[in-house]
Amino acid sequence: MDLIKTIEEKQKKANAPVFKVGDTVKVHFEIIEGKTKRIQIFEGLVICFKNSGVRKTFTVRKISYGVGVERVFPLESPRVVKVELVRPGKVRRAKIYYVRDKIGKAAKIKALVGAKANEEVAASRAAAKASDSEEAAIRAEAKAAH
Repeated sequence: MDLIKTIEEKQKKANAPVFKVGDTVKVHFEIIEGKTKRIQIFEGLVICFKNSGVRKTFTVRKISYGVGVERVFPLESPRVVKVELVRPGKVRRAKIYYVRDKIGKAAKIKALVGAKANEEVAASRAAAKASDSEEAAIRAEAKAAH
């Protein structure tokens, strides 16, 4: 069992993204199609976190052409290039599955404002800047392939 923990520690990211349930985020996700790589951005509301450690995942929900789309991302995955905080949200639950049943303005989450929100956004932007070099390397590699 100790061997598994040591392997998992090696796979952890150094610059972990700082966000929580209720936040609106942009997930920069690396897509591999054949021999080409590109970065796709999935922007939406974080509705839950599951598991812990290296196996931790988060679910992001967005509305696309009137249809709700959810995607589960592994937090420590090398394919998740960076997670950018767009708007911190104010919720009082750990999992906000109730948003699935809401439509339109009712599905909107209140924005967190004040000094605490500013600190969260600043911390998130610092983590995103740290992973910008990784994203630039992927884009340069894609350009060189063309």
